[in-house]
Amino acid sequence: MSLDIITIVIIAANVIISMKGFKDFSFFEKYKFHIGGINRGEQIRMFSSGFLHADMQHLLFNMVTLFFFAPIVVNRLGPVNFLIIYVGSLLAGSLLSFVFHKNNYNYSAIGASGAVTGVLYSAILFEPWMKINFFIPGFVFGIGYLLYSIYGMRNKVGNIGHDAHFGGAIGGYVLTLILAPRLITNDLQTVVLLAVPIVVLFILMKLGKI
Repeated sequence: MSLDIITIVIIAANVIISMKGFKDFSFFEKYKFHIGGINRGEQIRMFSSGFLHADMQHLLFNMVTLFFFAPIVVNRLGPVNFLIIYVGSLLAGSLLSFVFHKNNYNYSAIGASGAVTGVLYSAILFEPWMKINFFIPGFVFGIGYLLYSIYGMRNKVGNIGHDAHFGGAIGGYVLTLILAPRLITNDLQTVVLLAVPIVVLFILMKLGKI
């Protein structure tokens, strides 16, 4: 599987910045997602936190996932539009995290998961029947993953940024449909099915259930 230059640069940036964060605590603290810092005007954290990781395992998981799914999006949309989806999903993940935790001064988060989830959701829109984990159809995995994320948000399951994952998926979904509107006419059923968890989230938010 060959990677385009944009994906290579993104992976390299994640590795270099994460390695710097592993060794430099002040650098890590300065650029992680932190509600207090963002409220002080440090909006760069909304972006920079997406290139920091907790440890090598966290970094490796995100980069391996990106390695497998980025080519699908690049092949369908080109490297520049792929970059738009990656960065847009990263920021959408941070934005949803901010919405959910804006009153929690000490809340912090890190990781490329929001961006990577956006790329994954975009890839699923293009290839809904691709097999994930060898046997699960992509669209089933995508829907199930986001429904689990809603459960995780409601019940605060694990030390995981479920809201960032969900926000990233929304970013990937919306931006992909903007950049490739043909998907709406070519495979409306998949587009609608993948929207179900997003609609569920907004209904729960409207009802104050999450």
